[in-house]
Amino acid sequence: MEKYEINKIIDNLSIILSVLKSKLDIEKQKKEIENLNELMLKPSFWKSNPRDISKITQKFAQIQNRLKKFTDLQNKYNELKFLLNENEDKNDYFFDFIEELKLLNKEIKEFEIEIILNQPYDENNAILILHSGAGGTESQDWCEMLFRMYQKYSQKKNFKVQVIHIQEGEEAGLKSVTLLIKGLYAYGYLKAERGIHRLVRISPFDSNSRRHTSFASCEVLPEINEEIKINIKDEELRVDVFRSSGAGGQHVNTTDSAVRITHLPSNIVVTCQNERSQIKNKEKALQILKTKLLQLALDEQKENEKVFKKGQKDISWGSQIRSYIFHPYQMVKDHRTNFEVSQINLVMDGYFLDDFINAFLIKENDISN
Repeated sequence: MEKYEINKIIDNLSIILSVLKSKLDIEKQKKEIENLNELMLKPSFWKSNPRDISKITQKFAQIQNRLKKFTDLQNKYNELKFLLNENEDKNDYFFDFIEELKLLNKEIKEFEIEIILNQPYDENNAILILHSGAGGTESQDWCEMLFRMYQKYSQKKNFKVQVIHIQEGEEAGLKSVTLLIKGLYAYGYLKAERGIHRLVRISPFDSNSRRHTSFASCEVLPEINEEIKINIKDEELRVDVFRSSGAGGQHVNTTDSAVRITHLPSNIVVTCQNERSQIKNKEKALQILKTKLLQLALDEQKENEKVFKKGQKDISWGSQIRSYIFHPYQMVKDHRTNFEVSQINLVMDGYFLDDFINAFLIKENDISN
């Protein structure tokens, strides 16, 4: 790395830190810490509702942590810049400096994403739903490939994955699968995956070895544990029960424990089969239904404000967010950001997915521009 390249990185990091400082609104955050600290010093505070206590203490810790991280990054940057000026002509110091600069660059990029993930429910667990598109076995196999990719990605992020519902294909693959992905900021990260995913390859199910194009949709919702205030009338619901089957249900399929709830006005269907109890499956399905209706209401509100759809495409066949091409060349390309990698097999193993997600989140928030 040449010295002019180092100076360019240093200048770029200075700009990013300035933008982050502005977005953090340091003085406002410090004032909020003072107010929360005063509140927690009152004896009456600790007699409040335990859920309220938890929310406030978590918020206090989060603000403190973010301010400390920013201060640490700013100090590291100032130290590196000083050392660069002091040791500009010492080549033996150059290698160590580059390594420190790379590490700081990585830490600042990670902090960028953390600052971005400040929307409602970003910290929550995620409900991820995959549906195969038209195309029978080929698209169902693609749905299962995505299922595996998100499992691998979740393992690398130390997220836990629970299968809520799974519907297997007739010959191979999956028609649909619903996952609960548990981890801090799981929804904040995975919401970037919402949309249509396109596969191009020579189909292993085609005896003539022809190239096929397949689609699968990915829906992502936050898991909301608190009470969702959405009124649903009993007459708006159709509840069906049936025996669980397939992965996730093989141990509970001796009784009609699986539950399918249809919300008639919106035609939204939710299925849950991972619990042994029909009552618990119904509760979980109803919770997911309420979350879907809440997401629908939020989407409509953002559409009306003409903010939500900036740079996004409708979730509909033919408006894919990302293409995974195995043939005639190998490439994974995100059509929203133009970020692409050629190591497609590594992507399917959960690698590079954070790079796609981060590129989308940064672009949507204009934080590096």
